[in-house]
Amino acid sequence: MGSELVEMGKSAEHTSGAQDPDGSTHTPSRTLDSTHTPSRTLDSDSTHTPPRTLDSTHTPSNACCFCWCCCCSCSCLTVRTAKEERTMTTISEEQEEDDIEQMPQLTLEEVQSWGESFERLIKSAQGRSHFQQFLKSEFSEENLKFWLICEDLKKETNKTTVEQTVKQIYEDYVSVKSPKEVSLDSRVREVIHSNMQEPSSCTFDEAQQQIYVLMQRDSFPRFMNSSMYADLLQSLQTPNES
Repeated sequence: MGSELVEMGKSAEHTSGAQDPDGSTHTPSRTLDSTHTPSRTLDSDSTHTPPRTLDSTHTPSNACCFCWCCCCSCSCLTVRTAKEERTMTTISEEQEEDDIEQMPQLTLEEVQSWGESFERLIKSAQGRSHFQQFLKSEFSEENLKFWLICEDLKKETNKTTVEQTVKQIYEDYVSVKSPKEVSLDSRVREVIHSNMQEPSSCTFDEAQQQIYVLMQRDSFPRFMNSSMYADLLQSLQTPNES
């Protein structure tokens, strides 16, 4: 009977584990989680998450040439410096003065006809000249210049000249880096961006129309109500009245 009790005691020690000095039963710590469940390191493991390079690998190297947002620095966007702009402005102003001198005598009837519609004004060489002077006083003459250069582009047939002119118009009036940037919405800019892939005489058609509407609705009414237009009318009425 005593030997059986001894054997039972040994069996209990093997099944329940060792006892702590205070008499409590010690249960071995479970290490399955650390040995069989590897820590999750996928988020930080650079081997499993390669850097995203789609933009640089799938975008043509010269795409920034036609990127309307101009988010990159590209040597092909040869925006003129401030000194070059002043020089070009001086030359342009001198050309305008020569053109005005060569125009036929302005009549009261013609000036009055400008008030009938914006189309009558912009089709008149004298009308465009005086309207441009008004826009200059409002610091928005780039709108008319852009519209006029787009008109000239439509008449060009030489492919090389068209491509060069399209690029120059973009740099002068569409690029956000240009001091003469015209106000175009994002949709029209996207159209230009698409058209620039194959430049043509119609590249800026939608942009030209948007600027035309802007001048018609905004600048034209102010010009008709301006002192500049009133003074012009008065200067032509005085000789007839005397």
